[in-house]
Amino acid sequence: MPITTQQPVSAAPEVKSSGTTALTVRNLSVFFNSQQVIKKASLDIAAQAVTAIIGPSGCGKSTFLRALNRMHELNPEARMEGEIRLFGEDVYSRNVEAVVVRRRIGMVFQKSNPFPTMSIAENVTVGLRLNGVRNRKRLAERTEQSLRMAALWDEVKDRLNDPAISLSGGQQQRLCIARALAVEPEVLLMDEPASALDPLATAKIEDLIVQLKKDYTIVIVTHNMQQAARASDFTAFFYLGELVEFGPTAKIFTNPSQKRTEDYVTGRFG
Repeated sequence: MPITTQQPVSAAPEVKSSGTTALTVRNLSVFFNSQQVIKKASLDIAAQAVTAIIGPSGCGKSTFLRALNRMHELNPEARMEGEIRLFGEDVYSRNVEAVVVRRRIGMVFQKSNPFPTMSIAENVTVGLRLNGVRNRKRLAERTEQSLRMAALWDEVKDRLNDPAISLSGGQQQRLCIARALAVEPEVLLMDEPASALDPLATAKIEDLIVQLKKDYTIVIVTHNMQQAARASDFTAFFYLGELVEFGPTAKIFTNPSQKRTEDYVTGRFG
């Protein structure tokens, strides 16, 4: 990567969270076969706040995110060491099913992935229906609630039976957010949710993230430091699988404790 020098990214004023810890991560290590991708990371993720995970490509950001809701169990080459607790409960306990964890900790991926053969409304409620909800009134109510929370209702309320793939890219991503919200998770993970979107759609996603933190804990992976500075309350900087620094976003971007953090946020590498 070419080395550039630029002014530090300005961060929004620090915003206080509820003071409650949603996710407690202790000595988390993730391996793929013999390769260690995350190295004993420990941090507390605040409830009703936005935590951004930043770092250069290949540093372990997405790997860390997927460990939070047991997504790596879908890969037979992956294994995890350490502890992750959701409001005090061990999410990797043998007594807890992975599907239950993923219901409580939802995920939105980098590339919008609506189910192409389903309508807009069916996409929103697919998780509810898979969990046995059949009451039409309940499904209709939850469809409207979720689309409103995803700031999409006014744009699609007259075309709920249209195919989901008829929506624009930005609308499809917000539909995926509505789908994740429909099952009422406690935490929402977002893996670079705006990286494939134009600036207008990106701004809508960022505004939505800020609105959603009133009711949800949000963890977002982003390669866009300006986005992290604008939308997050806390920031974790990863480098080569190591959690280098974690703290309030305003501090990370304006007065970091570690030189590697300062070099990254000022554009000296990455």
